[in-house]
Amino acid sequence: MPSSQELLFIVIIAGAVVLVIWTLKDTLKKGEKKEKEEREKGLKSASGKTEGGQGDVVLPLQLQAYERIVLFVERIAPQNLISRVNQPGFSVLDMQIGMVSSIKSEYDHNVSQQIYVTAQAWEAVKTVKEQTISIINQIALKLPPDAPSIELNKQILELFMLQPESPSDIAIEIINAEARKLMQR
Repeated sequence: MPSSQELLFIVIIAGAVVLVIWTLKDTLKKGEKKEKEEREKGLKSASGKTEGGQGDVVLPLQLQAYERIVLFVERIAPQNLISRVNQPGFSVLDMQIGMVSSIKSEYDHNVSQQIYVTAQAWEAVKTVKEQTISIINQIALKLPPDAPSIELNKQILELFMLQPESPSDIAIEIINAEARKLMQR
């Protein structure tokens, strides 16, 4: 039976995940509203056809950027991250450092993609990154640093399994919606 302190911690973490989901959904709604307003005003996007055929060059780069950020979000989803980072003999501290380092490295590798995607899509990417790191760190802090990494992995996965939609899933929905809008122009 979990102690009241553990239950409180679980409630706080679950609340943080719900907040992330709420923020990502709000970001998606704002992006859709802004897009509708732009269409009503007849504004052209950066990917639209321009003199000299620049749209023909920019559109593939933008679509490639969306593909890369979806891949990034998938790679930092806890179940994928854990399976990629975990090593036999890792402690909680080793696993925490490994996962956070992997997320930061992947993010650094993809940071230039923000110039090709909408602000809403990039905000979703940043939110997922920051919240995933925060959750990993919060759960790791409540465990002994020298405990086996399986303890950390188990608690992270349990937390994400309690949520109807993961932050990664919501971010991917936002990114895909933005990419679809781009392809319809």
